[in-house]
Amino acid sequence: MPQSFADFIVNTAYEDIPEDVLSVMRRSLLDTIGVAIIGSTTDISRIVRRYADDFWNAPTGKPGARMMVDGRRVSPAGAAFAGAFTIDSIDAHDGFSAVKGHAGSAVLPAMLAVCDERREAGNPLGAKDFMLGQILAYEVGYRSGLTMHGTVSDYHTSGAWNAVGVASAAARLVGLDAEGIRHAAGIAEYHGPRSQMMRCIDFPSMVRDGVGWGSPTGVAAAYMAGLGFTGAPAITIEGDEAAPWWDDLGTRWEIGGTHYKRYPVCRWAHPSLDAISELMTEHNLNHHDIEKMRIQTFHYATRLAGAEPKNLDDLSYSIVYPAAIMAVRGKVGREELLDEVLHDPDIQRIAQATDLVETDHYTKISTRQRWADVTIYLKDGRSVMSEPKTPKGDPEDPLSDQEILDKFRLLTDGLIDKTRAREIEQACPEFDKLSAVDFNHLQDNIFNAISGTS
Repeated sequence: MPQSFADFIVNTAYEDIPEDVLSVMRRSLLDTIGVAIIGSTTDISRIVRRYADDFWNAPTGKPGARMMVDGRRVSPAGAAFAGAFTIDSIDAHDGFSAVKGHAGSAVLPAMLAVCDERREAGNPLGAKDFMLGQILAYEVGYRSGLTMHGTVSDYHTSGAWNAVGVASAAARLVGLDAEGIRHAAGIAEYHGPRSQMMRCIDFPSMVRDGVGWGSPTGVAAAYMAGLGFTGAPAITIEGDEAAPWWDDLGTRWEIGGTHYKRYPVCRWAHPSLDAISELMTEHNLNHHDIEKMRIQTFHYATRLAGAEPKNLDDLSYSIVYPAAIMAVRGKVGREELLDEVLHDPDIQRIAQATDLVETDHYTKISTRQRWADVTIYLKDGRSVMSEPKTPKGDPEDPLSDQEILDKFRLLTDGLIDKTRAREIEQACPEFDKLSAVDFNHLQDNIFNAISGTS
């Protein structure tokens, strides 16, 4: 590496960050806040926020931080835990296809928790500090994840590598030196959740993508390292096999690969959903015209069959049922996360009549992008087939700033006060330029986004 990982964390300044990387982070901020707001309505969020309040509550005089979209004060690790699970409960947050996972769902609540603890302790951080923490956590997390995928056989959840990114950035924000940062990263990597992603895909449940434990592990690791706890080195950073993923650290940014979701379901379903939407519109089809459908895609995606989801967790890790929803309703949005969708007979009929087929070609090329095509067979004997598709929202075909804003409003309208929502919308595009007062106000809006939650 041209410079050590720890020196990169210590020495990188906000002014060193390229504008295109800052732009990604501003978009991710608004996008992830929106997902957190709708996520707070889920059973997952209600359970974890109650758990954090009951078991990770911060006594008066001890370090504390507020939970996102809740406002109750718990430990910094507890706030990261609750926020990460809340965001991850709705599968609509940003991600990176090359690492097969998501950073923002762990990073945002962790950085907010550290900033709130620092503010409470009388050592407030500014908007640029927060933005830099976000960037460092994303970049280190992505690279740790790429190393993990490249050197071990198991497909681990995002929490496994997010813990490393969060710890590194949190250690910088609380003022640790290079050696302390090395120990924080090592502690988080060692104790991070090496959970198996395909288990949750094969058996969907509330455990989700591991970020609910990766985020607080990273926060705790930073504070533990600050107290003298040791853990270096992190082998996904400093191990001999890790070098290929770190040798251009600081000169090239993996953050540029961040994608954004149109739909609140697993990214692997998105090329199929886009294809169905386009076919239905182009050929002026109604779902009553459909006899059956065939989706051809890559191997991992075929594990998301899910023709008969019993709950939101099943639906989130499915392709066939969201595909049927798109065919029947023409959209997969907030209303499609309601229980009544699971019992819609038209959607059930098409889901049962949809085949999910793996192709070797799509499996081979689905590395930094996800590929699929769809054939719709009609009752009159005709069939229509899409071109091979990758999802809208990839860096090669990005969502516009307006589409990110529209998505925020779609997810949050009716859940959050309009004045507060508009203040969040206006602050995020210029986030790192906010004054200390305006930064504090934005944090307060995020923590207290929904009054009376429990």
